[in-house]
Amino acid sequence: MATAKKKCRQYSVDYLKYGFVPSEADKQLPMCLLCNNVLSNDSMKPSKLEDHLKRCHTDKIGKDLKYFQTLKEKYEKRPTMHSMFASTSQSNDDGLRASYNISLLIAKSGKPHTIGEQLILPAVEEVLKTVLHKSPFDVLKRIPLSNNTVQRRIDEMSSDIESFLCDHLQKTHFSIQLDESTLPGNDALLLAYVRFIMEEEIHEELLFARTLETDTKGESIFNVLSNFFTEKSIPFTNIISVATDGAPAMVGRYRGFISHLKRIIPGLTAIHCVIHRQHLVAKHLSDRLNRSLHFVIKAVNKIRSNALNTRLFAQLCDENDEDFQRLLLHTEVRWLSKGACLTRFYSVFDSVLEFLESRDPDLKENLIKFKADIAYLTDLFKKFNDINLQLQGDSLNLIKTKGIISAFLGKLKFMKQNISRREFSQFPNLSQVECIDEDIHTYSQHLSALHDDFKTRFEDMLTMDIPPWIINPFEFDETEVANVALQEELLEISTNEELKVKFRKGYQTFWLQAEIPEKYPGLWEIAKKFLIAFPSSYLVERSFSAVTNLLTKKRSKLNITERGDLRLLLTKIKPKIDRLLTLRQIHPSH
Repeated sequence: MATAKKKCRQYSVDYLKYGFVPSEADKQLPMCLLCNNVLSNDSMKPSKLEDHLKRCHTDKIGKDLKYFQTLKEKYEKRPTMHSMFASTSQSNDDGLRASYNISLLIAKSGKPHTIGEQLILPAVEEVLKTVLHKSPFDVLKRIPLSNNTVQRRIDEMSSDIESFLCDHLQKTHFSIQLDESTLPGNDALLLAYVRFIMEEEIHEELLFARTLETDTKGESIFNVLSNFFTEKSIPFTNIISVATDGAPAMVGRYRGFISHLKRIIPGLTAIHCVIHRQHLVAKHLSDRLNRSLHFVIKAVNKIRSNALNTRLFAQLCDENDEDFQRLLLHTEVRWLSKGACLTRFYSVFDSVLEFLESRDPDLKENLIKFKADIAYLTDLFKKFNDINLQLQGDSLNLIKTKGIISAFLGKLKFMKQNISRREFSQFPNLSQVECIDEDIHTYSQHLSALHDDFKTRFEDMLTMDIPPWIINPFEFDETEVANVALQEELLEISTNEELKVKFRKGYQTFWLQAEIPEKYPGLWEIAKKFLIAFPSSYLVERSFSAVTNLLTKKRSKLNITERGDLRLLLTKIKPKIDRLLTLRQIHPSH
């Protein structure tokens, strides 16, 4: 005869009134909330559960259901080994994440890595003790911020960003700008920036900082770039344009950097930095104007080179109720220096004359004699500084650049015509000074020479043919385009109502849409050169200033090419800290 199958009882919520819940190890076994004893499945019935309550917990007989519900809630919220380990792990992860985030902030500020332990941790400690009234020990020990730790974090984040950037450049077209400069330790540093499209936006990022081991010739520069591209598996054919400062090592016809690059990329567009060209035009002065400028620089140096003179001049300016109390030194290598120096000098001109009266009467007389020249140069270099600032910036493309240059060329011609007939509305300082015919003739000739020089230096930019359909593809007659394939693509675009919505945000936003290269490859092949190409080497020039700020006297040993400080300071890409967290073993601060 077959043995009868044993009955397996199931837990019921009604059993809670006896103080029992299902066991976590086996839901078919009842567990007493009062003594945590687990009974057999045979005891899973009201009579036996009630019997356990009466025998073992006589003081709890008569407790209502709410009492046992409270016990159940406390039991479920009790700390377990799993929850304690999970909590500790999460806490350590948060501390490590804070370590990365703070290290990123340190790099962005350009401060020494020791600031983590010397300032940030003490500041956090003070906030926790004073404001939150909590013990800071447990928090601070989970945030590693020693000097070496911060350096490692910065290097890891920089490496992560560089890997992401190079992976993206392997499969997209981009433009590049390069320049080299000599560091305080006489090391030759080569910087390169790239401009590319990512997520329907123009992005500009530092590509690399490398040291030129020996000379700074075009071949050496090309070899550094070639080695980097080979190491990162970036194809040279992805480069569509290159911008340099126009130095012989860069643009030399036979041995310049660009000549080496064009042997690999024959269709490469090479651009001479428009800001450097504008600066060269601004240096074009006649002998008389150059002499007048020399008198200004001599007066500035006489006052600024002596500490006592500087203080006495500041006191005099204060007594004369001048807006400024010190002069600005002129530095030839700084783009805006000459205009800023002249503007400040002319604003305190009378105080300068008063100061020089007893110290250098001859210089004072020369300044009075050539006051009209100084006023003219002040007004003119103010305009040069204005165009210089317009040519700087991150989002400038060839189309905008041509517009700025063409407008200034027209202004030069207009200024020459006006000044010839004594119309000084464009020269506010000059209009307050008495001018003789010889002065007018000098200024008119100078403006004419500037116009011709400007036109010659920017001939390539002024004659650059920009297809009208790039500016507005919806109001252009496609029959004016000779290529039949382009005609068809223009016709498709002009009838696409969905694209018109995007065009309202500007032509650049319109052409950067992800669907444009896919649907209209012919038009995109032409348009991308005008949008992606660098018109200047402004970004690498700005980066050299960042290098100078990093390599202070106390940080002169920082290896700018091997460490990640420069990249994190300049980048707009966010490092993938979550990925880095998974690769790091957690160590408490020591």
